[in-house]
Amino acid sequence: MINQEQTQYRRVLTVTQLNAYVRSMIEGDFRLKNIFVSGEISNLKDHYSSGHIYLTLKDRGASINSVIFATNARKLRFKLENGMKVICHGRISLYEANGQYQMYIDSVEPVGIGALYLAFEQLKSKLEAKGLFSVEHKKPIKRIPKTLAVITSPTGAVIQDIRNVISRRFPYVKIILYPVTVQGEDAPRQIIEALSLINAEGSADTVIIARGGGSMEDLWAFNNESLAVAVFNSKIPVISAVGHETDFTICDFVSDLRAPTPSAAAELAVPDVVELKRKIINYYKYLGKLLTSYRQTYLNSLYELYSELCLYLPINLQGESFNELKKLINRQHELMAVTLSESEKTLNAYTSKLEELNPVIVLSRGYAYVYKDEKQIQSAASLKKGDEITIYLSDGSVKAIVQ
Repeated sequence: MINQEQTQYRRVLTVTQLNAYVRSMIEGDFRLKNIFVSGEISNLKDHYSSGHIYLTLKDRGASINSVIFATNARKLRFKLENGMKVICHGRISLYEANGQYQMYIDSVEPVGIGALYLAFEQLKSKLEAKGLFSVEHKKPIKRIPKTLAVITSPTGAVIQDIRNVISRRFPYVKIILYPVTVQGEDAPRQIIEALSLINAEGSADTVIIARGGGSMEDLWAFNNESLAVAVFNSKIPVISAVGHETDFTICDFVSDLRAPTPSAAAELAVPDVVELKRKIINYYKYLGKLLTSYRQTYLNSLYELYSELCLYLPINLQGESFNELKKLINRQHELMAVTLSESEKTLNAYTSKLEELNPVIVLSRGYAYVYKDEKQIQSAASLKKGDEITIYLSDGSVKAIVQ
């Protein structure tokens, strides 16, 4: 029972005032403003309408209600799941409406595995289950392309490496650069837009998406789900060349062909003109042997047929028939010789044309060609003092400033 003295000096608090006071006490403790808590996720609720994530962190002895607000939930690299062991960072406060204290989480790290690696494995499993990596969906790379579209940084060494390989192997193909950022939050959007533009224009036979090596964080733009879907839906075959030989990204798995390096992508995208020339000569020789073999086979058949007919033909007709047959055989010889001669002339003409068009041959004689801002320079009048140019020689390229 409350006596008179207690009634005289007492201060009555409402529930709201009490909870507000307790909240101020908790939030006044600096140790609870910046805290790491480990536990297992349970009661996970992802409110898609608001973007907030509600969960319970628990261990064997206790549990605490927790919330991740939408601004922090969007920064998560991986998908939270019930039963997942995590380390959470955030602050402790009281939810005044029900008087329960809870944790306000701003970042989550999986226990025993990196967040990026877990996100990579989760997305890989998701897309693989949808069939985006299936072999039956892979489009063949055109054997002899007329135009290559390259999506990469315009300032890195990647585009120069690709151009050098192309100029050596098959200099007749046209290269169109689609400059993008290959690292950071904006990179996936730029790459998707470039790929969409290439498909809309229909100007390329093959697309190369490339960038140099780096850490998993550096290459993260290529582990984007929207980019994976864009590559899968591309009507033009895509070669992915992201990072070094040991680096793998989602873009590699969903592309039509994965190259270990950007230079290797260039080699896979075009044939070797020297090898093509050798194959043409071999095919020509094989065709000649085949025609000779068929000709001899048919001639033998004709002789056999004539011999059989002679047994039944009147004697006075045998000489005339034999002469007619000899004329036909001789005519066949002449036609074969003419055909082979014309084929040889055509082959030699194409071979000479290939040699004339090969810029590598021209460069080897001491000539060079000059580029500025990804455009070939045809006249010195188009340059001014201070311009940065790239000079391509037979064994590489150099950068220079116009003085």
